[in-house]
Amino acid sequence: MIKQYSVDAFAEKVFHGNPAAVCILDAWLPDSVMRCIAAENNLSETAFAVGANGQYHLRWFTPCEEIDLCGHATLAAAFVLMNIYERSAQSVSFDTLSGLLTVRRDGELFAMDFPAFTLEKVLVTDAMEEAIGIRPTEAWLGRDLVCVLPTEFDVRTSVPDAEKTKFLPGLIFHTTACSDDTDYVLRSFAPKIGIAENPVCGSGNCHTAPLWADKLKKCILTAEQASARGGILHCTVDGERVELAGKAVLYAASELYIDERA
Repeated sequence: MIKQYSVDAFAEKVFHGNPAAVCILDAWLPDSVMRCIAAENNLSETAFAVGANGQYHLRWFTPCEEIDLCGHATLAAAFVLMNIYERSAQSVSFDTLSGLLTVRRDGELFAMDFPAFTLEKVLVTDAMEEAIGIRPTEAWLGRDLVCVLPTEFDVRTSVPDAEKTKFLPGLIFHTTACSDDTDYVLRSFAPKIGIAENPVCGSGNCHTAPLWADKLKKCILTAEQASARGGILHCTVDGERVELAGKAVLYAASELYIDERA
């Protein structure tokens, strides 16, 4: 029997932010079982953690595959561990495919230390315009493709063609623009890994926070993920690292009646 928690990350109340499932394990399950659990949950990510005493190994699975970095599921895992398993802990560390990630309490926020993605400016193409329905003013490529749109309104109202975005470079596809109410807005689309639109994408902000920090000449930024559920991220860019901070709320706790033979 496995304990699983459902957490809305980068949210102040349930039904907002980005939902993630978190499974706290005594030992690793076979990869095939973890993939099946993630597919059954059908959330953008399910996080699996093994460890104790503030030191954990953490892995993330979409409904289709394992990925190398996920911000909101890391926040969800830290929230569960520091509110249920280790209530006196002020920080937890995760050994991951993206290296060592540390999450600390910062008042009501949970602040995560993540690697910043290196971006290379690439040519804006007709394929990008056809996929978005609006021609970007700039395009940048790291692990993901980031397209800067002319206005915040364009980011909020555009309806990218999921099939056409599959043929663009990068793992995940982000649209972004400068914002009147926050420093920038962002939307994230990941049809290549089975996610039409990611409600809040932490790893996406590891692309866009450094980009906007350079453009706006400031290292502390506030970002709004302009999805239907929405979410606010507090970002601090420090060289090759990005600290992402946000709130989270527990939606549900459940028990999974499966074993490694599933």
